Amino acid sequence: MTARIARIRRHPIKAIGGEDLRRTRLDAARRLPGDRLWALLTAAGERHAGEVPGRWLPKSCFLRGAASAGLQAVRGGWGEGAEGGRIRLTHPDLPELEFDPETEGSRLVEWVRPLWPADKPAPTRLVRGPTGWTDANQPWISILSLSSLADLEGRLGQPLGIERWRGNLWLEGWQPYAERELIGHVLTLGEVELRVTETIGRCPATSADPATGRIDIDMPETLEAQFGHRDFGIYAEVVSGGEIALGDEVRA
Repeated sequence: MTARIARIRRHPIKAIGGEDLRRTRLDAARRLPGDRLWALLTAAGERHAGEVPGRWLPKSCFLRGAASAGLQAVRGGWGEGAEGGRIRLTHPDLPELEFDPETEGSRLVEWVRPLWPADKPAPTRLVRGPTGWTDANQPWISILSLSSLADLEGRLGQPLGIERWRGNLWLEGWQPYAERELIGHVLTLGEVELRVTETIGRCPATSADPATGRIDIDMPETLEAQFGHRDFGIYAEVVSGGEIALGDEVRA
């Protein structure tokens, strides 16, 4: 079973923005470079973080799309190229923001404040993770299928797009939902090997339209009604690293 890489996505700040890449490097037992490298702590998360977080923290410590649909409409990142430097973000209801996450995290705190519910613990500061602030505490990357997305959009009669899923690799060429049968299998992309670990259970963040930041569907309940579970996409661990690029063949 073969497919090709159609999109490569990284999200420099957890739950806030995202961007496409033409190529990147994957290293064994590491997340996708630059993905969820930063995250915005909340007042509640401060109790667990310490001055400089030295370990992975759960998503409940941070601003996240499940608690604020408006965050889902943020776009942007570093731009094509290596991680680092200034980040540029846009949102349909806010002015553009360009800032240095190393020194100007407070500007991001103020920028997203209108999007964050007043009854939730307030955002406090931008923190860099020891490896990456992905939802899973394992160094996995997320893989999704364009065929599965097209099938789901057809079932529901509405476009969903890729941004709401916040995946790392989007593949084209598989039959719809074939990825569900690959748990435990190894995917090969040239010299790169990825071991599929588990399916991805979906939270309410996927209920928001990424173009508007407003709820347009109850996605977890919709997946449950369609399939009897709330999974969409798979996680995989990098076993053997190397360079990957758009159009690369993926063998299962």
